[in-house]
Amino acid sequence: MKTVFIVNPMAGQGKNTEKIIRDIKLAAEKAKAEVITYITKAVGDAKEFTKSYCKKNGPARFISCGGDGTLNEVLNGMIDCEGAQIGVIPQGTGNDFYKNFREKGEFSDAYSHIIGKTEKCDVIKYKTLLGGKEKTDYCINMINIGFDCNVADMTGDMKKKPFISGSLAYFLSIFVTLVKKKGANLLVELDGEKVHEGPLLLASIANGCYCGGGIKSNPLAEISDGLININIIKDIPRRKFIPLLPYYMKGTHMGIKNIEKIIISPKCKKVTITPLDGDIRICNDGEIQDAGKTEFEILHNAVDFVIPR
Repeated sequence: MKTVFIVNPMAGQGKNTEKIIRDIKLAAEKAKAEVITYITKAVGDAKEFTKSYCKKNGPARFISCGGDGTLNEVLNGMIDCEGAQIGVIPQGTGNDFYKNFREKGEFSDAYSHIIGKTEKCDVIKYKTLLGGKEKTDYCINMINIGFDCNVADMTGDMKKKPFISGSLAYFLSIFVTLVKKKGANLLVELDGEKVHEGPLLLASIANGCYCGGGIKSNPLAEISDGLININIIKDIPRRKFIPLLPYYMKGTHMGIKNIEKIIISPKCKKVTITPLDGDIRICNDGEIQDAGKTEFEILHNAVDFVIPR
């Protein structure tokens, strides 16, 4: 099976692109393997290239060299290609999904990806109705709605400003979003049962644990248990949420006494989100999208994820 490295030259502000391409070449020579390197040209190109490659050549080991958004594009391009594998060399600002595996291998090394093994991994499939049209997409890590999504949306704008790095942009966005206290107004159903109706601060629909560049928002999530973990933080005042934030970022919030009065974090196979105030914004693996009523379901062991040796 060929290994195809898909490099996003814009990831991480393009600082490591030349190094990655050089490392891939050296890795191919060391492994004596047939390797293809593709440089993406625009947003959405990784998905289109991967889909086209699968259609013409069949399955391959696709290694995304970028952030979670690039990994998501590769996933959506290869999801219907039986036998295809997916991996990541983290080069973006957040790089959250690989953190679920980072103790298992050297993810920055191209050679280790060529010779690495794979593990089965779940994927979240979702369908949304927007403008009278149904759209189907896939998520490998997490979908965020409300506060987390609003922070991610604002971070994208902050990073365009001079002298504001990715981490600074994120924390500035948290501050501004806290001041505005912008959440969402939703009906949430889990496996057909209503669990929430009305305003909430945020909802995170998770396969993996991390979002926002290492925030362990969903510590109960497992990437291969065949279940979605959803966090719902109720519409609480700032004076309650701000002291909670450091625990939320570290993933220790579920151990706080009486936390269930503020956060519920069940597991399920299907989630249905119905906006009560028109359409909503959702953040799928770090990428912002518009959505209407949306149904999410877990696809157990849907992909083979490369663990670098």
